[in-house]
Order: sequence, then C-alpha cells, then structure tokens
Amino acid sequence: MRLVDIENWKRKSHYNYFKQLDYPHFNVCGNLDITKFYKYIKEKEQPFFISMLYAATKTANSIKEFRYRIRKNEVVEHENVSPSFTVMSEDEVFGFCAVKFMDEFNIFKANTSKEIEKTKNNILLDDKAGRDDLIFFTSIPWVSFTSVTHPMHMSPVDSIPRIAWGKYFEENGRIKLPLSVQVHHALIDGVHVGKYFNALQEMIDQPSTFL
Repeated sequence: MRLVDIENWKRKSHYNYFKQLDYPHFNVCGNLDITKFYKYIKEKEQPFFISMLYAATKTANSIKEFRYRIRKNEVVEHENVSPSFTVMSEDEVFGFCAVKFMDEFNIFKANTSKEIEKTKNNILLDDKAGRDDLIFFTSIPWVSFTSVTHPMHMSPVDSIPRIAWGKYFEENGRIKLPLSVQVHHALIDGVHVGKYFNALQEMIDQPSTFL
C-alpha cells in the first residue's frame, strides 16, 4: 500500500470536486459477450460464479484506479484488492463472504469454494468494517438487468467499487452477461470503467489463458 500525493496528483481538482458531493458514486451497466468463456468452463467443468469472480477481480487489480481508496483526507493505493461477495443459503437468506485474491486460479478456486461452504452454514452480515482492500461483488442470476443500485454508507461515503452481474441470455447466437460497475467518481472516471469493461472482455475471450 502507498499513500497518494494528492497535492501533486493529476486529478487533484477532480478528487476535491467529487469528494464533496452528497452522492459521488456513478454506475455503468453493459453486456459482456461470454460465449467463449461459457463454452470453455462447461467443457472444463469449472464453476461459473467462481470463474467469473476470479476474472472480475483480476481485471480490477490490473487497473490502479480500482485499487485507490479514500481514508478521511487521504488516498491510498493498495497493491492488491480481494473480493467480498454475497452467498445464498438454502433458506434464501444471504451472508457476506470475503476471500483473499490469489493469482493462481486453482488455488483461488479451492479457497473460495471452502469459504462459500462455510458461509452457507453460518450466515453473517459481516461487512469487514474498517477494511477497504476489497471489491464488493454480487450476482443476481434471476434477472437480465439493465440497471442496478446498491445500498451503501453515506456518512462518510465509502469508496469501495461495487460490481454485479445478472442472468446471462442469448442474443443473435451469442451469450451475453449483464454487468454493473459502480465506483466513486473522486477516484475513478468513465474512461477507467471503460478500460475495466474492455479488459474484462478481452480476458474472458481467452479463458484458457487464465483458467
């Protein structure tokens, strides 16, 4: 982790402007083409959620703006961020589950699978208060949504990105997945969200290179 020198930061004025807004977050929703990704994980019998979680987190780590966090009057850049996500129990209530991101997919898959099973058997709303080296993820596999809003703290406004995906669907012979990316505008602009979508698309177009 390193401290960002705000006084000499190229986006100092943007940071100061958006930080003082009552609601400084913005959300972009779009469709990913997961045709190749879906075919590959079915052939290799890889779990869809964990595979997607891995790709989405790895992509976030590749873009430094997604690793920035606001701490009172400072901005820090984490070396790595990890996923915190929702897990549904059999009686249809959910809990929060956080796992350490590992660059080796098979290790990440094994650790995440274990933590998911633990959470299913012990549902807790532990939001890891005070910890900001996370990306918040959720899956809504019942709806091919076109927009999403997220509950969040407003006093102070937290700066952790929130990423969600919905029910995949077929369109013109391709399989599409709705994806939502919500971020704090003091740290991240539309260009960075665009880079995130493009980098994630590029990754899932080549699933054999990372799974």
